[in-house]
Amino acid sequence: MIREDFIRFGEALAGLADYYGKPLSDGVINLYWQGLQAFEIDQVERAIWQHLQNPDNGQWMPRIADLVRALEGSSQDAAALAWGNVMQAVSRVGMHQSIAFDDPIIHLVIDDLGGWPGLCQTPEREQPFMAKRFEAAYRAYRQRGAALPPHPRHLAGVSEIANAGRGYTSDPPRLVGDPEAARRVMLAGTNSPRLQVSLAKPAAAVRLVHNTTAAA
Repeated sequence: MIREDFIRFGEALAGLADYYGKPLSDGVINLYWQGLQAFEIDQVERAIWQHLQNPDNGQWMPRIADLVRALEGSSQDAAALAWGNVMQAVSRVGMHQSIAFDDPIIHLVIDDLGGWPGLCQTPEREQPFMAKRFEAAYRAYRQRGAALPPHPRHLAGVSEIANAGRGYTSDPPRLVGDPEAARRVMLAGTNSPRLQVSLAKPAAAVRLVHNTTAAA
């Protein structure tokens, strides 16, 4: 939502609070606004209406987390879906091509796991463990809401890594998911190195160094 949506948002929230007979102070309105600002006003209004019709918990005034859950689904479901999208990209794109997803959290998690080529080279027997680490990290980032760190503009493949060392240019990243959303992720991202504790196994890092050196 943008600032111009605040009045419309406040009216929707006031109507919701009036329906449940709950007091609504300016401070509470601001809390809901901050917690839901990442969504479009139409989405928020639709989530409120869905909550009113929910036979399980529609009898209570929704908390911010209830509306976020309605808007996005549970973080566990979102993490599993993100991992599925990543695995499809591994098989369709591969480690040589640079890649940009339509979800900045995927960029953050894969960067933490050691990068795109290293993830692509995960042995089949290790994939269930990699999935668990990916999903745990994804949920942790997702729970931070809007307070995410700067994400990588894209994830470099083996070809781009090798070409950068030689001073050559590379093909643009392959867009995965919604192309327009992936372009927005790239525009909002950064090329600056991130300071983080890598979640990659040492063996994955060794494989990445070995294959990058061989490609050079």
